[in-house]
Amino acid sequence: MTFSFRILDAEVGYTGAELCSGWVEEHTGLGGDAAAGFVGPCDVPTGNLVDMDDARAGAFIRAASMAHAIVEHPHCALAAAVLRQRLLVCLLAEVIGERGSRVRRDGDDLYYEDRKLTVSIAAPSPVSTLIHLGINVDATGAPVPAADLSEMGHDPRAVLRELLERYRLELASAAHAESKVREVP
Repeated sequence: MTFSFRILDAEVGYTGAELCSGWVEEHTGLGGDAAAGFVGPCDVPTGNLVDMDDARAGAFIRAASMAHAIVEHPHCALAAAVLRQRLLVCLLAEVIGERGSRVRRDGDDLYYEDRKLTVSIAAPSPVSTLIHLGINVDATGAPVPAADLSEMGHDPRAVLRELLERYRLELASAAHAESKVREVP
């Protein structure tokens, strides 16, 4: 599998509407298995939530600034996308941990000092599956106790770049592992 990504220079807001097939290609020029990384405010109203439990509960997502990754995988089942989402979160925990900040993973979320650092979802579209991972940069306005990269002293675009590069390498390694085995009886 060939996976590519681009970190956008411009600030881009995230409302949940960006989690749709074709958004990554439209904003990066990258088709196929690809991702866009960007930094910008986050304000996802209840009506734009993909997580139906959260939507029924009237939840919303908000932060003054987040580092966002939107990943699109054409021809990928939702079950595989959920596992890839969790891989992405595990890789983020590695990146942040290696930069000196200890985080804890619970499912598809990371916590720093028992405050929520990330939001994440995997969702199907008619032609692909999509993953959104948002990492608080400035958690002001968050509806829950939240931590952010600024208090840890981490550059959000550098974190995104390292995260998506590690994800690219993991996908390539997995594709190689899949290609080198023979069928067993």
